[in-house]
Amino acid sequence: MMKSVMKAGLKAGLGLVAASAFWVAPLSAQEAYRLPPQDIIDIVDAAPSPWTSLSPARDTLLLMHREALPPVAELARPMERLAGLRLDATLNGRHGPRSIIGLSLMDLESGEERRVNLPSDAGISYTSWSPDGSQIAFVMTRNDELSLWVVDVERARARELIDSGINAVFSPIDWMPDGEHILVTLTDPDRGAMPERPRVPIGPVTQEASGYEAPVRTYQDLLADETDAELFAWLATSQLAMVNTNGRTRVREIGEPGLYYSADPAPGGDYILLGEMEQPFSYQVPWSSFPDRVFVIDLDGDEVETIARQPLADNVPIGGVITGRRSVGWQDSAAARLTWAEALDGGDPRVETDQRDSVWALDAPFDGEPVEILRTEDRYYGTQFTSEGQLGFAVEYDRDTRVIRRWLVDFADPSVAPRLVEERNNQDSYANPGSPLTVRNQFGESVIGVQDGYIYMAGEGATPDGDRPFLNRVSFDTFETTELWRNSGENFEEVIGLTSDDASSFLTSWEDPVTPPNVRWHRAGQDTVQITQFENPHPQLNEISRQLITYERADGVPLSATLYLPADYEEGDTLPVLVWGYPLEYNDASTAGQVSGSPYEFTRVGGTSPRFMVTQGYALLENATMPIVGDDPLTVNDTFIEQLVLSAEAARDITVEMGFGDGERLAIAGHSYGAFMTAHLLAASDIFRAGIARSGAYNRTLTPFGFQSERRTFWAAPETYFELSPFMHADQINEPMLMIHGQMDNNSGTFPMQSERMYAAVKGNAGTARLVMLPYESHGYRGRESILHVLAESIDWLNTWVMPVEDPMGGGEEDDDRVE
Repeated sequence: MMKSVMKAGLKAGLGLVAASAFWVAPLSAQEAYRLPPQDIIDIVDAAPSPWTSLSPARDTLLLMHREALPPVAELARPMERLAGLRLDATLNGRHGPRSIIGLSLMDLESGEERRVNLPSDAGISYTSWSPDGSQIAFVMTRNDELSLWVVDVERARARELIDSGINAVFSPIDWMPDGEHILVTLTDPDRGAMPERPRVPIGPVTQEASGYEAPVRTYQDLLADETDAELFAWLATSQLAMVNTNGRTRVREIGEPGLYYSADPAPGGDYILLGEMEQPFSYQVPWSSFPDRVFVIDLDGDEVETIARQPLADNVPIGGVITGRRSVGWQDSAAARLTWAEALDGGDPRVETDQRDSVWALDAPFDGEPVEILRTEDRYYGTQFTSEGQLGFAVEYDRDTRVIRRWLVDFADPSVAPRLVEERNNQDSYANPGSPLTVRNQFGESVIGVQDGYIYMAGEGATPDGDRPFLNRVSFDTFETTELWRNSGENFEEVIGLTSDDASSFLTSWEDPVTPPNVRWHRAGQDTVQITQFENPHPQLNEISRQLITYERADGVPLSATLYLPADYEEGDTLPVLVWGYPLEYNDASTAGQVSGSPYEFTRVGGTSPRFMVTQGYALLENATMPIVGDDPLTVNDTFIEQLVLSAEAARDITVEMGFGDGERLAIAGHSYGAFMTAHLLAASDIFRAGIARSGAYNRTLTPFGFQSERRTFWAAPETYFELSPFMHADQINEPMLMIHGQMDNNSGTFPMQSERMYAAVKGNAGTARLVMLPYESHGYRGRESILHVLAESIDWLNTWVMPVEDPMGGGEEDDDRVE
């Protein structure tokens, strides 16, 4: 492949005034937030449609009203970065802006919508239906306080149960099975003042290795010293309490304060299962790997039995699990029965064995011998119970073959052989039978509904022509499937839930390219009724065309993308093209080439979506598939770059073949692993004029214990880590690359230094690059100013380097040793 080695900067005499002006800014500076064109601002500021939730009684919709993007000022609230969490110490909860600002209730039968009267400045979170659907609990954020509220659904009235002191470091509320009481976590009433960091440290921070294997991912926001540990304990320590919702509010404390990360009532309501962290904490792993114990208490707070105790989990193999009892939880179909899994392979997926996990159950009062229910060939991932006795669907998964198996298991009688219900490659979307629909059982728990010998399954319905969601009836005896309904026509419609046990009536979410999702009610023998009337927040985009396209790369692997063309596009015009992608690994070409998505979905444009570029005169290939195919999971990445280039070439070629592209004015872009892809394609090929890489990781030696699907460590495959690090090939990146990153990115592996060092590498090798670091933003971007700035930067970058007919970089082509 040909690739210029002389594209170090702008060529004199090009006369690109806009491009020259773009580069006269200081080489390093803090700039004011910039704005994109006004038509884009209007779209970004449009209020989104409400979220919807169907009540357990199946007669009412909850509408959760949202606001447009929060200002960066909300992101800038003081933050404590502790044990892998981001906390707001003032609130004693998670850090972050509000998203739900109001509630209303819609009666399905009449269509009447009733607004719940709430303070105008409230933020709403942890919204939860009572088991019978008569009440809704939620936590309100207001005036630097967290309070507990409940809505009477019949009257659409809300009242405050607890005015302050909610501890929301972890999930703060859970309904009791009686539907009249809420289990809540409060801050420790006897804690002292918040620990303060000393101006002079008490000494150095030390860590010590003790000769055992302890691989860890590159976690962010870990505890840094003893003061951090004290502050985390101060914030995380909670007091359990029970509050009655019947109007005679009374808060009753349960037991003693503790470092509880979970509190789960038994289905029968007589016990509470607690998960509690234990000290000392670790500076190397997040809270989920701290020493802990799982135990049962009664409603008086008296300890009944310890079920599991785990030491610090810093020696778990990458991709493995802890040894001993894990995933301890209540069996949804029994009043007081616990289940858990135990590894038979030492928790190490590298161990060759015929059986990896065993599954156990233990009945109250939890002091007897547990019963082994089943053993699985591969890793156990939980059981979804049914309304039929103690039958449940247990799932196991093989990470190497990506095969998922689902078994029907009788937890009441382990002597009954499990029955295989499903076995397929988890990436085989065309064979996906969907997910079972649920009901509430006698305990108020959500379980798979079995009605007259049938269960009901709803799924995306992936096909070579795009997704066509379905509703199926499945025999609980033979597993024979009958299709009851399937989406058809130039729209996209998927099942939300059943409103009758026999699926004679059900709700769907319906949309088309110019209509946002709205709720529809299907009833046998009656006309379909549209329940909600949400309007298009950006009708100015209705004329943008959208098409699902398929094509093939040189090695025969089928590919797909969604093509967007501007509203004023005329056939025969050639446009600059933006290709947006994200690499995924597959075991075989057949699953890699499967089509996902629908050309009939609503054309959502929000956040930093690449679809905004269509409004500026660009064609967009969105979700252009970039599959990495290999039957050996240990070596699939050995051809990563070659396969990326093949996919990119195919994307370029289809733009020319279809006539909307000229094969020259192309840009590549992506977020996270898509940014990693972008840097590789700029280094290894001459396909694209420029790239936009957001929140990426570029030096894989900084993630030495694996990344994405790479299972080998750096020390086991140093050549692969070197080759798959765009940083190591920065001298080959001679097309302009815009890098954007949140200054507070806490995603494992994509810490901000990745972009900072990549920018320095490109700059140091005479490349053309721009680095934008967004204050207070994490891996994704949430602040209004940040999002508008990202869009402005992206538009300017593409307009400078991709829009002109003549390549602004100029220069001739010389042979080099890039990928052919």
